[in-house]
Amino acid sequence: MASTDTTPAQDAGSVEAGLDALETSTASRTPFRQTFTQKILPPILAIALLVLVWQALISFNVVDDPTKLPTPADVGAEFKKAWLEGTLLEYIWTSVSRGLLGFLLALAIGTPLGLLVARVKFVRAAIGPILSGLQSLPSVAWVPAAVIWLGLSNSMMYAVILLGAVPSIANGLVSGIDQVPPLFLRAGRTMGATGWKGALHIVLPAALPGYLAGLKQGWAFSWRSLMAAEIIATSPDLGVGLGALLENGRTASSMSMVFEAIILILFVGIAIDLLIFSPLERRVLRSRGLLVRG
Repeated sequence: MASTDTTPAQDAGSVEAGLDALETSTASRTPFRQTFTQKILPPILAIALLVLVWQALISFNVVDDPTKLPTPADVGAEFKKAWLEGTLLEYIWTSVSRGLLGFLLALAIGTPLGLLVARVKFVRAAIGPILSGLQSLPSVAWVPAAVIWLGLSNSMMYAVILLGAVPSIANGLVSGIDQVPPLFLRAGRTMGATGWKGALHIVLPAALPGYLAGLKQGWAFSWRSLMAAEIIATSPDLGVGLGALLENGRTASSMSMVFEAIILILFVGIAIDLLIFSPLERRVLRSRGLLVRG
């Protein structure tokens, strides 16, 4: 009669095989149909509904003054005109290039500053409240001062972006580090990971979710700061970005141009989030076993 008993080694092997199978099944790609119905179709339907409501407000004379609310067709004509004139992509690139460069500069400054504030008690006591205060200060408040200091130049734009984004990035990293279990830090010190080595190999990886949240907020502050600077400080030498386009529409009393600028600003903000930050967030969550699908 054959024995049905299993040895501990066999049990361990079967458990390991089961875990491997589970890992393989959870790492499989999500079918495109599921991705389309869950992630692509809902925003398309929401935009379509918004356009229908927009058109209905005009068709049923709820708003019958085109100087206050243009029709979707008028805004579409404004987009077509900018495309045919070759200025549409120029508007977008002028602002996006400034915003991304300013954000990278803010990242280079905010990351070591956040590490310093989080790890040195005296620096936290001295600078921590100032960073929190700067984060709550509206970015538009810095524009007049930056214009006086640096004139109507790209340096002024980057200064406003840095003043708006650096506090958010630094505070996000501080928040992430504060949530790192002390056991991780003690284990790192035991293995000789101290100083900058410990910060790079222990602290930053463990604080990555909070740090990433700070980066997303930092980009939002960068983008809003840039738009405020472009709206207030306009000059032929600075080119026409999306903020300047919005101000040009206000000056010309063209609501279709105003709506064009608003839609483009929203589009860029959503595109950056979907193309950069959402994939990063999914990768971080998946690496920690917090995201099974998507």
